[in-house]
Amino acid sequence: MVLNISAVLLFGAASALAVKTKSAGGGATLVLFLFGFFTAGTGAYEPIHNLVQASAEALSALGK
Repeated sequence: MVLNISAVLLFGAASALAVKTKSAGGGATLVLFLFGFFTAGTGAYEPIHNLVQASAEALSALGK
């Protein structure tokens, strides 16, 4: 079964959790950056999106 989730929805939920738990670590910083990045859709969208997509594909390939 394949489950597709929007990156904005995923990072938004993770950001809300990070703010709620008052996390200040490196992981929370990365989540908040990616949430802002995906919602803003800046000119740097394409290279960062490709990096995130390649990372997700590599992680899914590890599970096969």
